[in-house]
Amino acid sequence: MALALVAGLAFTLGACATRPDPGDAAAVAAYEEANDPVEPLNRYFFAVNDQLIDGLVLKPAAQGYDTVLPGFAKDSVRHFLDNLRTPVILVNDVLQGEWDRAGTTITRFGINTTVGVGGLLDPATGMGYERHGEDFGQTLAVWGTGEGPYLFLPLLGPAPPRDLAGFAVDQAFDPLTYIYWNRDSWVPTTRFVVNGLDLRARNLDTLDEIERTSVDYYAALRSLYRQSRNNEIANGEIDPNKLPDISDIDYEFDTEGEGAIETESAPAAGQNTGI
Repeated sequence: MALALVAGLAFTLGACATRPDPGDAAAVAAYEEANDPVEPLNRYFFAVNDQLIDGLVLKPAAQGYDTVLPGFAKDSVRHFLDNLRTPVILVNDVLQGEWDRAGTTITRFGINTTVGVGGLLDPATGMGYERHGEDFGQTLAVWGTGEGPYLFLPLLGPAPPRDLAGFAVDQAFDPLTYIYWNRDSWVPTTRFVVNGLDLRARNLDTLDEIERTSVDYYAALRSLYRQSRNNEIANGEIDPNKLPDISDIDYEFDTEGEGAIETESAPAAGQNTGI
């Protein structure tokens, strides 16, 4: 065991990005902005995820899902999964002191669970109660906790310490965690898989376009992930001038329009799609 720990530590340290010479101010600024001290290791995991997990399994499955299921069926799946996440969103609304948004969350759940046939439909949006996402990673950010160094993990995707901790805590906020504790483990597993599959299917064209037009696909997604998270933390009220520079991407990223990457407010299929 000790040998394995030493080997793991050596591998991690060996994968640390080299800090630029202090005399190169521009390089130092770019290094600090990226905040990616283990970039070689992250790029390795990214390549494994992109070429094996996503390339061989998730993307083909998402393409099949997108082709076979009609639009209304995919929308029903998304609505149902969103409705299941309501308790997590509500707890984080309250922890952030967002009382109006908490009221909207409760109202949406009541309408969509009843009139919306158990959450398969979303009549609440048509009544003016728009959906929003919240997670404990966002709550920690509102409380002043920094993101920490950038990390990328297989399956989960981008997972900086703050968001990774938030993901873990959100499992404790989710009533389904306890309902299916030590029994029917296929239920939460199926939920996780279907959620990732649906999010991947919704981002097929967007991610293909980013990969095709970006100079550095890894750096592009790292930057877009941070844009998305910053926008979520600010509840959509963010100064565009404070967003990271992604001038190397010949692609229009619109957080509200068709160019947006759809994410679940968590580092999984996150904020992130799991790629």
